[in-house]
Amino acid sequence: MTKVISVKFTEGGRSYYFKPLNEELSVGDAVIVDTASGLAMGKVSAKVKEVKDEEIISPLKKVIRIASKKDIEMAEDNKKKEPKAFEVCAQKIVDRDLEMKLVDVEYSFDGSKITFFFTADGRIDFRELVKDLAAVFHTRIELRQIGVRDEARMLGGLGICGFPYCCKQFLDDFQPVSIKMAKEQGLSLNPTKISGSCGRLMCCLKYEQDSYEHLMKITPSVGSTVKTSEGLCTVTDVNMITGNLIVKPKSEDGIPFKVNRKDVKIISARKKQPEEDEE
Repeated sequence: MTKVISVKFTEGGRSYYFKPLNEELSVGDAVIVDTASGLAMGKVSAKVKEVKDEEIISPLKKVIRIASKKDIEMAEDNKKKEPKAFEVCAQKIVDRDLEMKLVDVEYSFDGSKITFFFTADGRIDFRELVKDLAAVFHTRIELRQIGVRDEARMLGGLGICGFPYCCKQFLDDFQPVSIKMAKEQGLSLNPTKISGSCGRLMCCLKYEQDSYEHLMKITPSVGSTVKTSEGLCTVTDVNMITGNLIVKPKSEDGIPFKVNRKDVKIISARKKQPEEDEE
């Protein structure tokens, strides 16, 4: 086990582990940390804890110091420069007639590098664009292509639930989501109802999936034969959450009735057809 502290560099972004300082740090404290790209300023997102060694990406970088007033002012100055850099890059993209969409701009802590994040349908030859930007800003330029989910996380917004995007608020990593989850949860398969603003399946489909998988193991599916107080019946409808079933007696004149899964015994379960996952 190794002691680590969690640090985030952007609001809603992923947390990274660092070797903590000896002094006590609180959630929300601004700190300067050592990264593979040099010094960076972030905020403590979780206090010191012990994690298994296999959860750590070696080498474990360390927290250098608590951010000073000067450090915070430097970071704020960099933030003020980003809108202008965005404007310049967007115009250069138009001038070069490149099929790419600029999403965000980020200055490194010491101002030695500017990273431009963009989306595009395919690969983009942006070598000339990099030269144009370097000539304007006289510093190292990096263009980084991101996916539509990352774009949603960076820009933020409100989901169809009316709340801010989960990826912007609290998700550290994007979890695989499949159309199979929507089917198992009994949701409409209309893409407009189960897709987020990014166009991908909603991340929240993952939240209740473990519970649904458990309920599916203990609930007979439609078409199964069950033994009830009225004799053998066929399941015609299922409410996975409440556990209520609509069953029809095997006799021709049998009238369907409602019964709970705990009050039946499965005689023969209808086999589910294997389904293909689609992310």
